[in-house]
Amino acid sequence: MRSQLPVDTGPASGDAAWRDPQLPPTDRADALIPLMSLEEKVAQLVGVWVGADASGEGVAPHQADMLADDAPQWSELIRYGLGQLTRPFGSAPVDPVQGARSLAASQAQIVAANRFGIPAQVHEECLTGFAAWRATVYPTPLGWGAAFDPDLVEEMAGRIGRSMRAAGVHQGLAPVLDVTRDYRWGRTEETIGEDPYLVGTTGAAYVRGLERAGIVATLKHFAGYSASRGGRNLAPVSMGPRELADVVLPPFEMALRLGGARSVMNSYTEIDGLPSAADEGLLTGLLRDRWGFTGTVVADYFSVRFLQTVHGVAADGTDAARLALRAGIDVELPTVDAFGPGLVAAVRAGRVDEALIDRALRRVLVQKAELGLLDEDWQGLPTDVDGLRFDDESGRDVALRLARQSVVLLRNDGLLPLRSGLRVALVGPVADDPTALLGCYSFPNHVGVHPEYGLGLEIPSLRDELVRFLPDLVHRPGCAVTGDDTTGIDAAVEAARAADVCVLAVGDRAGMFGRGTSGEGCDAEDLRLPGVQADLARAVLATGTPVVLVLMTGRPYALGPEFDGAAAVVQAFFLGQRGGQALAEVLTGAVDPSGRLPVSVPRTAGGLPGTYLSPPLGRRSEVSSVDPTAAYPFGHGIGYTTFEWTDAGVPDAVQGTSTVPVDWPVDGETTVRITVRNTGLRAGTEVVQLYLHDPVAQTTRPVVRLVGYARVPLDPGAAADVTFRVPADVASFTGRDGRRIVEPGDVQLRFGRSSGEASATVSLRLAGAERQVGHDRELLTTVTVDRADVAPTVTVGSEPRR
Repeated sequence: MRSQLPVDTGPASGDAAWRDPQLPPTDRADALIPLMSLEEKVAQLVGVWVGADASGEGVAPHQADMLADDAPQWSELIRYGLGQLTRPFGSAPVDPVQGARSLAASQAQIVAANRFGIPAQVHEECLTGFAAWRATVYPTPLGWGAAFDPDLVEEMAGRIGRSMRAAGVHQGLAPVLDVTRDYRWGRTEETIGEDPYLVGTTGAAYVRGLERAGIVATLKHFAGYSASRGGRNLAPVSMGPRELADVVLPPFEMALRLGGARSVMNSYTEIDGLPSAADEGLLTGLLRDRWGFTGTVVADYFSVRFLQTVHGVAADGTDAARLALRAGIDVELPTVDAFGPGLVAAVRAGRVDEALIDRALRRVLVQKAELGLLDEDWQGLPTDVDGLRFDDESGRDVALRLARQSVVLLRNDGLLPLRSGLRVALVGPVADDPTALLGCYSFPNHVGVHPEYGLGLEIPSLRDELVRFLPDLVHRPGCAVTGDDTTGIDAAVEAARAADVCVLAVGDRAGMFGRGTSGEGCDAEDLRLPGVQADLARAVLATGTPVVLVLMTGRPYALGPEFDGAAAVVQAFFLGQRGGQALAEVLTGAVDPSGRLPVSVPRTAGGLPGTYLSPPLGRRSEVSSVDPTAAYPFGHGIGYTTFEWTDAGVPDAVQGTSTVPVDWPVDGETTVRITVRNTGLRAGTEVVQLYLHDPVAQTTRPVVRLVGYARVPLDPGAAADVTFRVPADVASFTGRDGRRIVEPGDVQLRFGRSSGEASATVSLRLAGAERQVGHDRELLTTVTVDRADVAPTVTVGSEPRR
């Protein structure tokens, strides 16, 4: 039914039912929608991109900087209300207190301008922390994955969410749940890893932290964005339905069911010719009808208009709006465009059904009611605004702990940890650059460094921190991250030759759309180190001085034979503002390295990158001259102590050896356990990984895939029993006819130090008839670590505590 109300109907009643906080949000939305004019409805479905005013007087003066020359003025944009405000803190440096006051002032203008007095929902980026000036910068998601510690990620997300909420922000555009498929893709640094179980468990933990802080978490990017052809940003995706169902979609399911995310953002990409922003089967049929999602779907920035300009499936902006609304997109971001006056005119002319507007509006209003934005006593200014800080000691402590756990030691011939008294040369272009520790969605790299404001944070570089342990350190950059200038290599070689040890720090510079070597729009043609850094490495290795190769990157780079001469190799994925300290502590032994690879490290740079999730046909064979075997596989990492794994099997079972299978009901669960003992001389943390091997199935399956894991810290000589409760649903996959099934037959559960190194194998038989499972299946393996001197603790797989 079309709205017949005139545009201006006078002020809304203050005692209307939609104002009653005692009513369910759905009832409040249903009470409000019939009172709204068409213009008022559409206004709730758009965002406006404005920057916070550093003076604290209001955001309107920056309006012209964010919109096209012919765009409506601020007063016109908010005349009928406003759905969202886009990134008031994330567009330019602004002091936290002044930014909060400025945001409150703009909200007051929005409330005063629209007939119902409804404020805007405010969203910000928050992938590596609140993307605002002077906000704590945490490790990138690849670092979260390397830590294999969802609980710490949840703690981090809670801190991020509370700082956003205190500033007047309601929604965070994170986490990224794209499973890495091609390391050349610039946004690899934003992904958690190449395994859907690791991505899903870690991503769900992030969502829980953000949502419990009162911030709407937004899952990105739904779906398939990371599988673009050639690793190019916003490129078509060549993907079959099984890869989509078994690799790409599970993390989104986990984050919705186990995390409670209330928003989803569509992917820019298209799969098999159908753009996600216009895919009704994906955004409505799957997400809402089958999965039962009731929150909002927000458009990735400009993706509605892209249906016309990039994909060519819409004739103009109004046609793009129609396709997006029909598919299930509720809010156009970042600013009003296709959901503007043209859409209002199209509804009045009968070209777009007003029922689509009402459907999206209801979801928007329900969420605003949940956030308190429909309450009559809503206040826009934080109560303790004068004490507002985005970076404090507690936040820095979490950033440091996560950075420490994210450092991955790949190889060590005994050179590490570095002992005091050594003559050490620190070489490389990222060794003394604070921004080399930050990802592309950190404020300094995302918005750009404003010299007059500075970074806004104290971010010690690796050199700053390492010199505290090794005061006689000599530093030579050798070259830049990019470019072909080799004039500094001779000085670096001289310093290395004169030293007992050379720490060679090479890597990336994160940026946006070509302004870096990693990040959105910063894709790589191959997996060679950027610039002449490989030349620098070869020259330094040729000196004969023992070399510690430190990779500070946003993706894995190929470590072929030319790097075999390095005595030790350390991988760090943009460790955040305390990353320099974490690296220095690991290199000198103050902290035992415990990170594990969330992505494989390839051995060749020119071959097509491939993740560990490949069937036998994707492994090395005699029929191809290309060997895809990784230099270091997914899950790999070592420390400074040693661990012994013993007594693997099924508890209380006589069978369960590698040759005699134990029954595992297709509708039940199995339990396997292993004992881990620290046999070294210092405390350390082992990461026990559990992999499923399905040797015979009706469709080809990965040789192994992760189905459980646990971090196990142990003192010297201490031991722990690690028990995995594995539901049969975790063994499910998409069968021949497109249904997700648990198929009976022999399988193995392998205890692995990595995906490429099984320490023990338990043979099992999935017993019973083939069983179909759906979205309500069990998603998690529960892991219990039982130490002799400590009560058992559930480390992974606990249900959300809501």
